[in-house]
Order: sequence, then C-alpha cells, then structure tokens
Amino acid sequence: MIRSILVFLASLLLAQAQKPNILVIIVDDLGYGDLSSYGATDLKSPHIDKLISQGLRFNNCYANCPVCSPTRAALLTGRYQELVGVPGVIRTKPEDNWGYLAPSAITLPQALKPLGYHTAAIGKWHLGLDDEAHPNTRGFDHFHGFLGDMMDDYYQHRRHGQHYMRLNKEKVNPKGHATDIFTDWTKDYLASRKDAKDPFFLYLAYNAPHTPIQPPKDWFEKVKARENGITARRAKLVALIEHLDHGIGQVIDSLKANGQWENTLTIFVSDNGGQLNVGGNCGNLRGGKQDMYEGGLKVPACAVWPGVIEAGKASEFPFLTMDLFPTTIEAAGGKSPGGIEGKSILPLLKTGTQKAFERDVFFTRREGNQKYMGDSSWAMRRGPWKLLKNVPDGPWELYNLDGDPLEATDLRKKNPQKFNELSKAMRAQIQRGGSVPWQRPE
Repeated sequence: MIRSILVFLASLLLAQAQKPNILVIIVDDLGYGDLSSYGATDLKSPHIDKLISQGLRFNNCYANCPVCSPTRAALLTGRYQELVGVPGVIRTKPEDNWGYLAPSAITLPQALKPLGYHTAAIGKWHLGLDDEAHPNTRGFDHFHGFLGDMMDDYYQHRRHGQHYMRLNKEKVNPKGHATDIFTDWTKDYLASRKDAKDPFFLYLAYNAPHTPIQPPKDWFEKVKARENGITARRAKLVALIEHLDHGIGQVIDSLKANGQWENTLTIFVSDNGGQLNVGGNCGNLRGGKQDMYEGGLKVPACAVWPGVIEAGKASEFPFLTMDLFPTTIEAAGGKSPGGIEGKSILPLLKTGTQKAFERDVFFTRREGNQKYMGDSSWAMRRGPWKLLKNVPDGPWELYNLDGDPLEATDLRKKNPQKFNELSKAMRAQIQRGGSVPWQRPE
C-alpha cells in the first residue's frame, strides 16, 4: 500500500514538472443554462458534465463579447478585441465585415511555440479569410477546419456558396456532420501526438450549437421521444447540444486512451450566451446572444488538470475570456508578452482561490448590416456596478449586480454620481478602441 502511494505521488510530481499539453475547447452560442450541470432539465450532457466534475467549474466566466469573432480574438491575444482590430464580426461580404485581426497582435500559439509547443487549430476559425489572417500564418503548425463564420448547412460546409474547409491551406471536402468531422479530426491529431516528446496546444472550436440548428435526425428523434411536451424548436437545439456533448466525450476518451489525459490542461468555454430565438437557455439571466446583459456574456466554463486542479470544486471568481491567454502561458512555464489586458488565473486553478483583480472590465460589440450600420453597443463592470448600452440606439443603463443580478432595476437616475464615474471610464475605453484600425490595410 505504501509503495503504491509513493508511486502515485511520484507520478503526480513528474506530471507537474513536465510542460502540460493544453487543450482549449470553445463551443459556439452555448447558453449558461444549456448544460445539465448548469440547470437544464430537458437536456442530457453527461460528457461535459463529467469533465466539469473532474476539475474546477466557473460560475462567473464572462465572454469578452456577446458574439463570435471578438471573443475569439480576445481569447487568442489576451487583449480587448477592439484593441486588436476585431470590434465586431468578421464576415465574407466586405460591406458586412467589422474586423481584421491586427498583424502585430501576438497570438497564443505564437507565444507557446518558443516554449516548445506544437500548435494546432481544429474547427471554426472566424478570424479572417485571407492568407495574412490564416491560422498557419498566425502561429498554428496545423489547421484542419473551417475558415469562415457560421455554416449555411452542417453537412454541406459552405458559407454564401464559398468553400472554406481546409487542411492547412488546401481545400478539403469531408463528408458528414461538421461536429462529427471536427471530432474525428481531433482524434486523428491527438493520435498523431501520442508518442511526441514535445507538448501540444490544441485549440478546438466547434460550430455547434450555432445556427442553423441542424442536429442529426436520429439525435432529434431521440430527444422528441424522451422529452414529453418539448417543442420542435427546442428539441432541435437540445439534440444539437447532446450531439456536441457526445463528440466532446470522444475527444476526452481519446486523450485517456493515448495516455495524454494526466498531463493535459483542458479548458472548456462558450464564446457567448445562447441564442434565445432558436430555443437557447441562459438560465434565469437577462438576455442572450448579442445582448450586453448577463445572458449574453456569462458562459459555462471549466478547467481540468489532473493532479494539479482539485476535482469537484466550483469558483465564483469573475474573469474574462482574454484571461485564458496569460493563464495558459504561465501554466506552460512562460511569461506573457507585455501590453496585454488579460490577467492570469493560474493561482485560482492551482489553489481554488485568488485575490480579486483591481480593474475595470469592458465589453465591446460593433455590428454591421442594415439594422446597426456599423454602430456599437458597450458595457463595463467596476465591482458589482455595471454600465451598459445594450443596442446602439438604446439608452445607457446602470445596475448593481450584488443586489440585482437579473438587471431589473436601472439605477442611472437614482445614482447619477456612480453613473458619472463609470461613464468617464467608459468614454476613455471607447476612445482607446476607436483609434485602432479594424479594416484590412490597403
């Protein structure tokens, strides 16, 4: 018995001495209430729930933005999205495009490569379509995925008729549902790194459960048969999420089968809140995707690192997506580049506690099309106080989340002093972001 304990302790010490593999799983439009472990009663997500139970669950993880591209830019640079040229969604059509990832921005794979990491991105990219913005150009040794934003069809893999599926820079034509394809490509990549001496950083970005809500037919029928009274709209989204959960379970199983699990830091997160008009569930929070209210920004998330992160714990510590950049670099034994706004939560991962950050946090979304015409919405937090403008033509609102977590009582008129304090800081951030180009240089 004593010998087995000593062997176990030695293996843990060895694992901690090695650079960990790093796996970041980011899913698309998963609401705060759309996992069983986060309160969903009509949905079964056993694999993600198990993953969460094996590490530290985050109850106050905030996306940098309530839509896709800006959050991804923040995660991969550790910076506010507008400060790296991505205040809005990067799209195929130039007149609807509101971002271009700054060539000068240091990405997470670029920061990890000098530390000895092999870097890979699988799945949805959504940070640029040209060669300068390509994942291989931005630090990834291996890219197997979809360059664009949403797919028009999970089986046809096109956007506006454009072919965006790639193996590095070569067009590929896989068959099947995109979730299954990305899962299989991930399993192939993990198998290829099984006997490698250098650690890997894998950025796995699923399209699901983004629109179109298109689960495999058998998954939809299973949900309809199981959940009495469920609407067809909700059943489709539930089935798409359950199918995604199954894929993530296969990825984790592959890590374990390859002997990679014990020395892998796995982070799971959604890019923004759930889309309410297709049946998304953001718990009891106000709003959803596209909103600066809590439902658009607060997302399910966890971190798992066997032998380092204590399993079965939950944290109320608030942090943003961009904080994952310095966290993963420090976990790899490196130092973050200067000038980033993200702050490391590695102490939280290792000990379960961390001193609160002394900072304001800001949320930016610039949007195109005829509805918004390039205008912006904003929010900021200072402690429990939250200032926001939810839509470009809407009013500024002020809330105290300690006493009003559902953002029901606007305090702007009742507390003009606090409104003036926060609005001054908000104006400075707006000016700061406004000086950064977000279009491709001519």
